[in-house]
Amino acid sequence: MNNKVIHAIYNDDDVLMDAVHQTRKAHHHIEEVYTPFPVHGLDKAMGLAPTRIAICSFIYGCLGLSVATWMMDYIMIQDWPQDIGGKPSFSYIQNMPAFVPIMFEMTVFFAAHLMVITFYMRSKLWPFKQAENPDIRTTDDHFLMEVSVNNNEEELVSFFMNTGAVEVKVIEKH
Repeated sequence: MNNKVIHAIYNDDDVLMDAVHQTRKAHHHIEEVYTPFPVHGLDKAMGLAPTRIAICSFIYGCLGLSVATWMMDYIMIQDWPQDIGGKPSFSYIQNMPAFVPIMFEMTVFFAAHLMVITFYMRSKLWPFKQAENPDIRTTDDHFLMEVSVNNNEEELVSFFMNTGAVEVKVIEKH
């Protein structure tokens, strides 16, 4: 198995975007792109699938609403019924309008916190994880495109030099 990759380094995001378009048009596989800041349209240019975090958010919000409804019914009706403000304590349905703010807050709480946890797990961002940054300059002012090499090393090096790369390196990936 070939573990070689090419690191093409750029110093302008517009040049990088053009290089990504040219690379995709030439049918080379882009492993990853490292940038010091978010580049608008880069994920679409790379051909990445759209995120499904919104679907997770909706499911987590429904879970939060369900937990809030069950929690308030159990606490206020089943476990410790009290007469608060003249509201009857024998039915949750009759008291539900008073609980709408709590239901909303629990929905937002569950959606937000579980989305963050899902994002970290999906991105494999564990606590104390070492950075996987291949070149320290990509945290400051350079952009790096990592492309897999398939026995066409010289062709790829010249291809990326023609796309406007400042530097092109062939790296043995572990």
